[in-house]
Amino acid sequence: MTLGIDTRVTLLITGLIFLSALLLGVWKYHGIRVAGAAHVYVDIAHRAALMYSFAGILLAVFTELSAWPTIVNLVADLVILAFFAGAIASYALHGLRRDTTNQFEGTIPTELRLSMYALIVGEIGGFAVLFSGFVVGQF
Repeated sequence: MTLGIDTRVTLLITGLIFLSALLLGVWKYHGIRVAGAAHVYVDIAHRAALMYSFAGILLAVFTELSAWPTIVNLVADLVILAFFAGAIASYALHGLRRDTTNQFEGTIPTELRLSMYALIVGEIGGFAVLFSGFVVGQF
């Protein structure tokens, strides 16, 4: 079986996200050993990377079974995966800085609010593209 380039790129990025989850797990373990608990955002980054890596596998399946052109699937995947990676990086940065235990506490900066709206549209819209391509291709 030969996978499409869109599926292969999705799996490559998903593999990198899973590798980051494993590395974040080492950081989390270090925090547990040294301080009794990892910083809350180190824990969040670790769990998010694990969940996003498995979500990436799901994206790859819908990509491979989609009826849409390769470029459409690839763009949809890249949008979703970019938001996954951005979220993990943001959580890791808060864990490194140890600057907050809740990035949404208090007044939310406009940039953060806009990025959350973009995340909602990008992730849901990207998956809607892949899922509709699957539905069209299968039924």
